[in-house]
Amino acid sequence: MTLSFLRADLLELAAYSPHPPSSGQVPNQPERIVDQLDTNESPYDLPAQLKQKLAWMLEQQIAANRYPDGAYGELKAAIADYVNQSAQLPGTFTAHHITVGNGSDELIRSLLMATCLGGEGAILVANPTFSMYAILARTLGIPVVAVDRRESDFTMDLEAAQAAINDAAAPPIRVVFVVHPNSPTGNGLTTAEINWLEQLPEQILVVVDEAYFEFSQHTTVTRVVNRPNWLVLRTFSKAFRLAAYRVGYGVGHPGLIAALEKVRLPYNLPSIAQAAASLALAHRQELLAVVPTLQQQRQFLWSTLAEQTPLHPWPSVANFIYARPQPGQSSLVDWFDYLKAEGTLIRHTGGGLRITVGSPAENQRTLSRIQARKL
Repeated sequence: MTLSFLRADLLELAAYSPHPPSSGQVPNQPERIVDQLDTNESPYDLPAQLKQKLAWMLEQQIAANRYPDGAYGELKAAIADYVNQSAQLPGTFTAHHITVGNGSDELIRSLLMATCLGGEGAILVANPTFSMYAILARTLGIPVVAVDRRESDFTMDLEAAQAAINDAAAPPIRVVFVVHPNSPTGNGLTTAEINWLEQLPEQILVVVDEAYFEFSQHTTVTRVVNRPNWLVLRTFSKAFRLAAYRVGYGVGHPGLIAALEKVRLPYNLPSIAQAAASLALAHRQELLAVVPTLQQQRQFLWSTLAEQTPLHPWPSVANFIYARPQPGQSSLVDWFDYLKAEGTLIRHTGGGLRITVGSPAENQRTLSRIQARKL
């Protein structure tokens, strides 16, 4: 079967996989993964009373035979209120500054469609970073220009980035994607990086992905106010504990938001997902109350890895730690396979190991497994 009707370049692409490559040799693998520390989810489910409330909403308020609210007015207004509060900018953002999507991935795809399709230009990323920017761009036939990060602190090579933008022989850069803090490395944008992004010309869209904002408590959303070419992405999948419902949102200039509406699929956010996000925002103090605990656990995980294991971790302001084996130690794949066999699933990505900060019990089990490994 040749499937000759498919695009030739599509046959060369690899589909996204949540699980990294393995050696295929995983001895004594348990029947189930005990500690899922690979996707940066919250280790805490919704409280039981909120689950019950959501179930009541599903039964009493959501008609299964009706399409979702396609305008998302109430949800957008609630998101705008949260953004204003978290940025200490009361009254600044309204529903007209907000777009919502079926996860941030859908919003990234919409941004690519609105800016780069039809040979209009390329995107710029700094690796290692969130892989979906490049994956989604390539599925749409959009060129990807990648520059490196410095190994010491994973800051962007700004000279290389500027050279890529100045390269008149290459497709023009239309979008620069950055994560703040970066995944998988956990470092936030520096002042120099933010200053560089701010000086980019208005013909380039700056997308700052703040999926882990609640853990870093540093946002660039204030730049949106005076920069129509600046968009901040966030998600309900991490600190708000709603990974199962796939709700992402973007904050941008109303003109940019209106343009994104033109490429958004109708009814892209199911009614139950809208209800879950609205409920989470209404109870945000309760849901976000565990963030300080996760921040403390992040420091405990980092310091123990640094002082008592053969792994070298980098400082993080997200809800995960990025680490690599010390020189001369086992390979990344070996470490991944070993931990999987012992019952901890982590992410092997970007030339390192990304370990989500879990509950205290999950973190302690993972550290004990790392320390027990015979090298």
